[in-house]
Parts: sequence; C-alpha cells; structure tokens
Amino acid sequence: MSTMSEDGLENAAILLMSLGEEDAADVFRHLEPKEVQRLGETIAKMKAISRDKVDSVLEKFTTTASAQSLLVPDSDEYVKAVLRKALGDEKANLLLDRILQGSDVSGIESLKWMDAGSVAELLRNEHPQIAAAILVHLEHDHAGDVLKCFGERMRNEVMIRIASLDGIQPSALQDLNEVLSRLLSGGTPQRKSSRGGVKTAAEIINMLGGSVETSVLDYIREADADLAQQIADNMFTFDDLIKLDDKGFQALLKEVQSDSLVIALKGAPPELRDKVFKNMSSRAAETLKEDLESRGPVRLSEVEAEQKELLKTVRRLADEGQIVIGSGGGDDFI
Repeated sequence: MSTMSEDGLENAAILLMSLGEEDAADVFRHLEPKEVQRLGETIAKMKAISRDKVDSVLEKFTTTASAQSLLVPDSDEYVKAVLRKALGDEKANLLLDRILQGSDVSGIESLKWMDAGSVAELLRNEHPQIAAAILVHLEHDHAGDVLKCFGERMRNEVMIRIASLDGIQPSALQDLNEVLSRLLSGGTPQRKSSRGGVKTAAEIINMLGGSVETSVLDYIREADADLAQQIADNMFTFDDLIKLDDKGFQALLKEVQSDSLVIALKGAPPELRDKVFKNMSSRAAETLKEDLESRGPVRLSEVEAEQKELLKTVRRLADEGQIVIGSGGGDDFI
C-alpha cells in the first residue's frame, strides 16, 4: 500500500469506513505503521461521501476480491515447508531469508510505531554502531527524523557507520535485543541481515535536507573521502529533478498535488521551474505561475517538507519503473 495512488488510498479509506469499527480494526492490525498513518489521515479528512462513490468502491472491491482465490491458509508456512523438503534445511533457510525478508526477525518492529523523538531518546546513550544497526531497519524518512533529534556529533558518527555497514551479523542482532529488551523470534540460527550500506546511507541523508545533509556529508568526507563520494553518487536531491527526461517529469507531475508543487517550487532554481512549466499544458503552466506569484512567504521548513514528499514520489516511481533517475556522480543511469 506504500505505493498506492491518492485515489487508491481514498478508495481504501471508503472501504474501511463501510466495514464498521470492529472489522476495520481487524484490517488495521495487518498493516504497517506508515500504512495505518496514511489511511487514518485520509479517513479523518473525509467529511461527506456520495452514495454513488461508495457503491463504486464496493463494486470495485467485490470484482477484485472475486478474481482471487486463497489456495493455502498460510503462504509463508507453505513456502517454508516446500523449500525445506526440496532443498534441505540449510539451503532452504538461506533462501527463505531473502524471500521472507519483510518478516519481523530483527526484534525492532515496535520501533516503527514510535515517534522519532522517542526512538532518539532510546538510542541517545547507545554506541553509534548499535544506533546505526537499528536505524537501518526503519523507513528512511523515519530514520532521518530520528537523526535530526541527535546532536551533531552523534548524528555524524551514526551516519558514517550506516554507510559502512555490510549487513548485520548475528552478534550485532543480539546487541539490538539487549537495547530493546526483546528476544529474537524463534530458536533457529540467525544469519546475516542485509541492511545498511552506501545506498541506505544516501536514502537517509536525502531525508535530512538543508544544512544537516551538508554537515553529515562533510563529516564523512573528512573521515573517508571515497565513502563520501559513493554516498553522493547514490543521492538524488530536489535540484537533481532537472536531470529527469520529459517523460519522467510528466509522470511525476501526475502524482503531485498542485498546492504541494507550488510550495516545493518556492525553493527551486529558475531552470527547474522552467522545466516544470515546459512539461505542463500551457494553461496549467500559466495557472502554476500565477499561484507561485500570488503565494506569500513560506517557511523554509514547509518548503523542505514538501520537497521531501516529492522526492519520495520520485523514488516510488523509479521503483515502479515509470521513471529513471540519474546518478549524482555523472551521466550514468541507475
């Protein structure tokens, strides 16, 4: 659901409201923290919904649901059993780690429900290596918000360790459990968790924004210039939107609300604004120009927040293959 469009999100909210409190609560129990937040916000904004709209959503759901069939009661357990019979326990377990990577084996699932300040308070007195091993399991924007709560020294120390992580060994996972006072799930041997690294560091730094982003990169550059360059090569900033081709830009503009775009463009260079206008209809471009001129001063924090949301959309579209984003280090594409 994290890649769901605004229409899809609204439809899901309408469906949940149609189910009633108890059934809707059962659905919420199966969702990720961010999914609960987005759906909750959408439901809270809804005041009146036409009967036609409700009927349309329910009909669409019925059609979709009727086209699906539950072949096995528990797909996770089924694939485990089949692979173990086919490959033996050792080979199957190695493969299952990749297939079922989204399962909660790290013992930090509960942190995803905590606000950034609470997570930061929990980690404030821990070794930066421990904090790094925990933060790489969070959503990148969540991890970025936690880092903003740290002092500059702690933030930089944690960030350089995130960038240097080459997976997490079982001993590190045991340290996480001590921090969180939780037992690892199951009794099976724990294998290396493929988290962290340059790409993860770049994604998190992208979420920091402004002077904090520059400060962290400068610190890493002093400690390890090659590592800092690798991170920079994997970053995609708001100003890098100029590198998108016209097709990609048009795909992006379809996903962005006009009011959000106006605020984000308040901090954009003229050439980026021109690229936006170029990829809109002349009428839409004129309307956007008028909105930009009529909009009064906007807080920098608000501009940066909207720019971060827009970058999230860019990465989602890139993951879906709808757009291609260029590497910050040159003209190659990733």
